Amino acid sequence: MSKKNTLGITVKKEENFSEWYTQVIQKAELIDYSPVSGCYILRPNAFNIWEKVREYFGDLIKKDGVKDAYFPLFIPESLLVKEEKHVEGFAPEVAWVETGGHTKLKERLAVRPTSETIINDTYSRWIRSHKDLPMRLNQWCNIVRWEFKHPVPFIRSREFLWQEGHTVFAAKKEAEKEAYKILDFYEDVFTDLYAIPVLKGKKSRSETFAGAEFTLSVEAFLPNGKAVQGATSHHLGQNFSKAFDIKFHDENEKYQYAWQNSWGITTRSIGIMIMMHSDDKGLVLPPKVAELQVVIIPILFDDTKEKVLKEASKIQDRLEKQGFSVHLDGREEYSPGWKFNEWEMKGIPVRIELGPRDLKNKQVTLVRRDNGEKTQVVISKIDVRSILEDIQSSLFKKADKFLKDNIVKAGNQKEAEKAISSGKMIFVPWCENDPCEDRFKEKTGAKTLNSPFKQPSVAGKKCFNCGKKANSWFYFGKSY
Repeated sequence: MSKKNTLGITVKKEENFSEWYTQVIQKAELIDYSPVSGCYILRPNAFNIWEKVREYFGDLIKKDGVKDAYFPLFIPESLLVKEEKHVEGFAPEVAWVETGGHTKLKERLAVRPTSETIINDTYSRWIRSHKDLPMRLNQWCNIVRWEFKHPVPFIRSREFLWQEGHTVFAAKKEAEKEAYKILDFYEDVFTDLYAIPVLKGKKSRSETFAGAEFTLSVEAFLPNGKAVQGATSHHLGQNFSKAFDIKFHDENEKYQYAWQNSWGITTRSIGIMIMMHSDDKGLVLPPKVAELQVVIIPILFDDTKEKVLKEASKIQDRLEKQGFSVHLDGREEYSPGWKFNEWEMKGIPVRIELGPRDLKNKQVTLVRRDNGEKTQVVISKIDVRSILEDIQSSLFKKADKFLKDNIVKAGNQKEAEKAISSGKMIFVPWCENDPCEDRFKEKTGAKTLNSPFKQPSVAGKKCFNCGKKANSWFYFGKSY
């Protein structure tokens, strides 16, 4: 294999999606593999993206009154089993600690698969009066779920990073209102930050979070024909407050059980972004999540090197003063072409090329990473801001068109099966019965994604799969 092929992506996205994705995340220096299967090392290029999410989403929830806290990684087994449906849902994925050093523990400790139980045990001590409510806390942390399915970096791993919000209210209406509001925030993360459109709605009964009354989600659809859950917001009702005795004196001095929510987004969202936007040259980054937005590559020759580097530095200074993150790649041991390929691989949104001929003409060549478009621009009129804004917008429009083009409205089983087999997702009238979903999943590999809040009429409609009375419209698709 030639050096060029070794450095670049050697397969096409459309022909071998899995291998293409594996090469992108490694060659763009996003992921490295650890000695533990399903546990991955997030390199700085990936962690920088997560920091953008933390900053963006963290700002949204803090402005809304949520405060950050931190709770322990280890959860006593006696706490984990307090909410029956919850522990049943997570039991297969829990990693346990049974010894400390050489001493067997008196009680097993679960390595945090989610924090409802340990946080609610704490809330039962902190909450006494309606004056203590609402209590709205969030933590940024790692989670361990011992998945036995095929691990996929970012998308499905045994350890991942996320935020988890856990909130307590005096009234059901308040809690439900927040659950929907947080989902709107998650939609903003995907649409505004990642430039990815999502389907927003309510999960089916079988896909509802263990211990919740209902689960809301945002779902994305990827170029490999698979849907993926982007983030979830759960209304827990009083299930946990009753299990953990979270009661408060109301204004009439009567005891009431509290109403609760939990909600989270994970580093899976990075994988969704990579799969959606990237191409056969490597990573494509929406400018809003790019740590480095512009790279300047000077074309160096011995007799003009000093002048070209001096002008390149001036351009860098001017752009940095305008608030952009800029790197000047002055390395002389690599050819310009090699550097073009390297920065394309890493997804930097804008490349500025400057050589002696450009310098003579007082211009630069601007190259967009999203579509490869090249334009010659007078040095004094370089407008990076409008280009970055257009890249962000163009990536979203392209992804939005892809989503809409891949939703098939199916009215019967035959149409639904044909659409799924051709790599589409379906939008169908459904009876909402678990056995019906199980049969369709067994036959096609597709499951429910969610049901949109704005529903077409189901009057007179029959379930697409079993023919019984339809209760709502649902999205179905093959999914991670």
